Amino acid sequence: MRSFSYKTLVALCALILCVDLLAFYWLQSITQWVPSAWLRGFIHTAFWVFTIGLITSILLLKSRLAHLHPKQRHLLISGLYGLSVSSFVPKLIFVVVITVLYFSNFIFSERESVIVVPLVGLGSGLLPFLAVVYGILRTLYRFKVHRLTIRFRQLPPDFNGLKIVHISDLHLGSFNARYALLEKAVKRINALAPDLIFFTGDLVNNYAWELKGWRAVLQPLSAKMGKYAVLGNHDYGDYSQWPSDRARQSNFELIKHFHKQIGFKLLLNAAEVIEKETGKIAVVGVENWGLPPFKAYGDLVHAMRQVGEVPFKILLSHDPSRWEKEVVGKTEVQLTLSGHTHGMQAGIRFAGRQWSPIQYKYKHWAGLYHQAGQYLYVNRGLGWLGFPGRVGMRPEITCLELKKSD
Repeated sequence: MRSFSYKTLVALCALILCVDLLAFYWLQSITQWVPSAWLRGFIHTAFWVFTIGLITSILLLKSRLAHLHPKQRHLLISGLYGLSVSSFVPKLIFVVVITVLYFSNFIFSERESVIVVPLVGLGSGLLPFLAVVYGILRTLYRFKVHRLTIRFRQLPPDFNGLKIVHISDLHLGSFNARYALLEKAVKRINALAPDLIFFTGDLVNNYAWELKGWRAVLQPLSAKMGKYAVLGNHDYGDYSQWPSDRARQSNFELIKHFHKQIGFKLLLNAAEVIEKETGKIAVVGVENWGLPPFKAYGDLVHAMRQVGEVPFKILLSHDPSRWEKEVVGKTEVQLTLSGHTHGMQAGIRFAGRQWSPIQYKYKHWAGLYHQAGQYLYVNRGLGWLGFPGRVGMRPEITCLELKKSD
């Protein structure tokens, strides 16, 4: 909420109020069937108490944000975010559906409209509300393993069958020290018996203090050939105000050091060659590419200099938007692993197809992509940020098996 001006927040609150006014107008066409005047009055009062309370809380939090500890700030913002989404989205759908139905009298007779319009309209709002609540209470920590096999001509024969576990976007501060939740994910990862574990950034939300207690949880992650990581946009502290550059740098150094404590080699525009008998593959890691006003730290050219002769390369890059611009057709990187998008923590998967609002911002936002013999996999994230839920977009553990093709 720090990044939004008062003007923007007032506009958002005005939008919430407009949708609620329309929702209340149509709600009355449903509550008119409630026989008890007292119950009708209670429903109407509760509706406006919630709306006014939510808008007031958003504006008050903005005014008090600078005086709160970051941990309190995160809890309050995510709580309001959850309430806002679970309220606004169902009401918006309710308003749109019931308005369309009401003006579709050429489909329904006037008598049918009196019954059908309120019932269908209510259902259209109730179903997304239940989906959002389910995403908050149940799906947020239901870790899902996505298993894929990818074939490459360039893969050295000695690495045929290489098993990689890819995780991303832990955002440890959002777990609020509930260590047992992530321990379940660690056990599932180790049960996969990976050769390599790759982590593609956003270890924290902003601060090194979020790492307290997590070393014992993450250190047991086990991989036969090693564990590698890169940084994400939230790991640099760019989203916070610091009393000095020294304080920001100290925070950054602690975050980098934590990777070493849990046994991950942090690749900062660097590469590492992994050998198995006579075969070699390279793991290349770039720092995050940010959009203005945040810095672009990534330097792929520098990272690749050390491994130009290695025939098979895997690139770890937090933001997938650079794949098409920097990798495809410009490098010999066969597989790129990214995260960052979270799949917006909301989407739909049906009959092999997937959709999320995030696709209008990121062309490559979740799952496997292929172009000109090069692959990109975008992990949907293991943690969460902002909205404290996942609707149709469960937290992901990716298990990739690499095979050599003929």
